[in-house]
Amino acid sequence: MNNIKNIIFDYGNVIFEIDFRIAQNSFAQLGIPGIEEFFGHKGHHSLFDQLETGAITKAAFRTGIREAAHNPALTDEEIDAAWNSLLIGVPENVHEVLLAVKKNYRTFLLSNTNQIHYDYIMDYLKNEYKVANNDHLFEKAYYSQLMQLRKPNVEIFEQVIKENNLNPEETLFIDDSPQHLIGAKKAGLHTLLMTENPKNLGAFLKSNGIFV
Repeated sequence: MNNIKNIIFDYGNVIFEIDFRIAQNSFAQLGIPGIEEFFGHKGHHSLFDQLETGAITKAAFRTGIREAAHNPALTDEEIDAAWNSLLIGVPENVHEVLLAVKKNYRTFLLSNTNQIHYDYIMDYLKNEYKVANNDHLFEKAYYSQLMQLRKPNVEIFEQVIKENNLNPEETLFIDDSPQHLIGAKKAGLHTLLMTENPKNLGAFLKSNGIFV
């Protein structure tokens, strides 16, 4: 990693701990059948892609969940609670690790997310860490629903590269999803699969040659 000058971080399960199994259970409790196919780490219903690229509104997403559950009586609150149940939080000291990395590299955030999760996370950061957002941790933070693109599409990586005048040969992308690394590699980026819990981010980076 001696030639790396820029690092692009994923958010979920790299910085912010999430658990897909909790959301699967929550959606199943709403009455949605075939939950492994409906919502999984490596594949899911098109509703989620559409929400993460801003192609549908929060209201349209909730309507889709009601249809999938065959239950028009589900409230917005019940649906949002199920969807947000996968969001665990940022482990202690992770923000400090990111600030330390920022001193030595140009750093960026690139997250597949959506307005429901984004609103929840921003409230969480205000309540738990007394910060308004993630902007202080990175040179720039990118969110899929605002870009109207999502990983692993190569275009989302190319946009980050172009807007920040990054040399792909000097740029590392870190994500916990192998399928997202494929798009990053197509854009010419170095890639690293996150295999640790976010609480171990500092040690993980050091073990892979990143100066923290």
